[in-house]
Amino acid sequence: MDQKNLILAIALSLAILLGWQTLVEKPKQEQAEAERQRVELAAGRDPNTIGVPSLPAPGQTAPAATATGPRDRAEVISETRADRIDVETRSYRGSINLTGGRFDDLTLRNYRQTVEPNSPSITLLSPRGSLNPYFAEFGWLTGNGAVTGGGQTKWTTTQNTLTEETPVVLTARTDDGLQLTRTIAVDDSYMFTINDKIENVSKAPVNVSPFGRVTRVNTPETRGFFILHEGPIGVLDDQLHEIDYDDLEDEPERPETFESKGGWLGFTDTYWLTALIPDQNEQIDARFLYDTTGAGADLYQTDYRGTATPLAPGESLEKTNRFFAGAKVFKTLEAYRDALGIERFELSIDFGWFFFLTKPLLNVIIFSANWLGNFGLAILAVTVVIKLFFFPLANKSYRAMSAMKALQPKMTELREKYADDKQQMQKELMGMYRREKVNPVSGCLPIVLQIPVFFALYKVLFISIEMRHAPFFGWVKDLSAPDPLNIFTLFGAIPWDPPTFLALGIWPILMGLTMFAQQKLNPAPADPVQARIFMFMPLIFTFFLASFPVGLVIYWTWNNLLSITQQYVIMRRMGVSVGGGKTKETKEE
Repeated sequence: MDQKNLILAIALSLAILLGWQTLVEKPKQEQAEAERQRVELAAGRDPNTIGVPSLPAPGQTAPAATATGPRDRAEVISETRADRIDVETRSYRGSINLTGGRFDDLTLRNYRQTVEPNSPSITLLSPRGSLNPYFAEFGWLTGNGAVTGGGQTKWTTTQNTLTEETPVVLTARTDDGLQLTRTIAVDDSYMFTINDKIENVSKAPVNVSPFGRVTRVNTPETRGFFILHEGPIGVLDDQLHEIDYDDLEDEPERPETFESKGGWLGFTDTYWLTALIPDQNEQIDARFLYDTTGAGADLYQTDYRGTATPLAPGESLEKTNRFFAGAKVFKTLEAYRDALGIERFELSIDFGWFFFLTKPLLNVIIFSANWLGNFGLAILAVTVVIKLFFFPLANKSYRAMSAMKALQPKMTELREKYADDKQQMQKELMGMYRREKVNPVSGCLPIVLQIPVFFALYKVLFISIEMRHAPFFGWVKDLSAPDPLNIFTLFGAIPWDPPTFLALGIWPILMGLTMFAQQKLNPAPADPVQARIFMFMPLIFTFFLASFPVGLVIYWTWNNLLSITQQYVIMRRMGVSVGGGKTKETKEE
């Protein structure tokens, strides 16, 4: 019967591994491929016709785009080159479209798609008509629902390039007698400052409201982990709001709406962020919405509308808005939060439930990495610090486990003696624990307490751009990616791309070996069947953690080695034989 249970347990474990690949990973890949094909065939209606932030009416629509289908990004930009001003900074390379004053062409100079030095830079924003349009714009809404400043507004300028040192000034004049002036400045990081002035030079009064929006066509590829939010995000009315793409799709007729004084909103990816930042004293109506283009492609938008202000003939109004587009560098986000008063701006990084651990842990790792010159060494150093912090508790735990291991011969005798009377056996075991002053639960306490720390470190490695493409030593070039070497390809000797569940690198194997060694130091479960199942746990965890960031696996391996050393010393001091032999007490008897 025990053998049958063991075989059943192994079969279930394999079924979980295979089922995950078949039921989760494979459909996800198929869905991504289907989405790619659909996007390539889709011809997009002008995204500006959807979700214009006029409330309650949808606003004025722009002429539909020609149904020629999405084209190469560079081709689209080249065709509109005459209507663009260049953006050249230490962080950016790109341009701003003078039609609508649209931010639709930004590439991040300092980040590449892979660890290869000649890899293309990260493309953040793309124009309408390209494969995946993603852009932002600001402007004014008038009382009749017209869009001014954004949409199809034609801006003019005498300047050709926006840099950190040289802001640009744009001007436009509408048919209904509104004079527009826009000054755009950018810093050496990722923040644009947009100062908009509107003057009523007509003979009739008009109500105007500032607006901003970020539009994204087609569902972006996400990492698909429940612990990481990717999608619409914002801090509105002092509350963090994280909304998934599929949640917006479920009820397209009911966009998520909020009222707020100031705040910010936009889209977050794992490492990148676009955020609209209105005047922090402005009362705004904000929205997260979903719609479709004329070709059926998904369209997502975050937008806000400010308070309406009446402008009499000859009067003018100025508003300053900001637009963040770039990497979610923790220190940079904190600096913007403090300098510009952007409430909780650093929460664009998904610190999770254990933010009180994740945030300080990230700070400590960044400090250690700057000091040691390597993020991998920083992980090892921080692990030592964590072990020292838990040292008193771990010592107590390992002493309890050592005492349990020393009692194993007596426990075996009781199981054999009361094999047919489980109730009496349990009673005798509890009595022995009381006599020997051993608490079988205390050995698990440090493990339970370390779970939040482990999870926090996992979040740090998973979400922080500081860890992206950070090398260790040898073959590890990116601590945020899985171990690149695979035993099933003979570590690169065989040109074969195995399925995800067979991605078994060197560091996961080392982790499994340390887990097995640690298991040998711990007392075996009383139930023989459970003991046999536990024997397979290192193997299961080896495969399970193989797809995790290798930095996390290195932490787990190093943590196991430190625990093994600590436990070994304690067991030797208590006279407990290592490896399952007899104790000193048993030998004397």
